[in-house]
Amino acid sequence: MPLILPVKDKAPVWGDDCFIAENASIVGDVIMGKNCSVWFNTVIRGDVNTITIGDYTNIQDGTVIHATYLKAATTIGSYVSIGHNALVHGCTLKNNVLVGMGAIVMDNAIVEEFVIVAAGAIVLENTICESGYLYAGIPAKKIKPITEEQRELLKKLPHNYVMYAGWFK
Repeated sequence: MPLILPVKDKAPVWGDDCFIAENASIVGDVIMGKNCSVWFNTVIRGDVNTITIGDYTNIQDGTVIHATYLKAATTIGSYVSIGHNALVHGCTLKNNVLVGMGAIVMDNAIVEEFVIVAAGAIVLENTICESGYLYAGIPAKKIKPITEEQRELLKKLPHNYVMYAGWFK
């Protein structure tokens, strides 16, 4: 059974048809939409600030989502895929974003729609990742426009995760 805890009278809430893995932890001021999935060993810690997650977003194994006290909430849009072992902290991810495995997105960064943050990339504080591009490296830099095939992947991948989650319900 997942660890779901209130913090200071704020308890996590989520929409219909969400999958939360048995060993995931979701605490505090977390609001999640419908058809989301929170995979194994993931921590979503809304203890120091609000974490808001849209619909059809998948948060893959080992991911940590947090925020900064009194400074930076975390806002994650709809149709977002956050890869295994990523760290998303006090930032904004808009709709149709892919954060690759092991990537880090830091406080007050904004990742606009239809962006891919490559595996292992580090998006520094206050960075704006412009819509329609691949960002990679340490620190993450705009590398090239995403292809039409990649744009279609950003649309398809969240639906795949709804299917995968169905295997566990």
